[in-house]
Amino acid sequence: MEHGSLSDLSASTFSLMDEDHTLANSVRFTLNQEDNFSCHFKLILAFNCGHKTNFPLTYCLCSPRVVFCGYSIPHPSDNKVNIRVQTTGDPAKEVLKDALENLTRMCQHVRSTFGKTVDDFKVKNQ
Repeated sequence: MEHGSLSDLSASTFSLMDEDHTLANSVRFTLNQEDNFSCHFKLILAFNCGHKTNFPLTYCLCSPRVVFCGYSIPHPSDNKVNIRVQTTGDPAKEVLKDALENLTRMCQHVRSTFGKTVDDFKVKNQ
């Protein structure tokens, strides 16, 4: 579910059900990466930023499309994650979608590389 303004599509909070830190932190990492992974780091301390959800955490942002991103879990017993995305102008929904696609590609690469390495190890040690 997306919570945002109809007049400003560059900032939204997305609520994901049945998720936890595993996905949220991975998405946050992916949102903060530039495609070529070379970037200028800027530290942002976001505390009581005036939005419905506060993110009192420091992040290292790299992506030229992302001004801020962070996540929170409203309550430990809730199986829900809120991910806040603020962009430089692109629709937050599209930036999040691109980050999820990049994360999927990274996971596929890790899976195939790991699988090939395990297979090579088994062949060498038979």
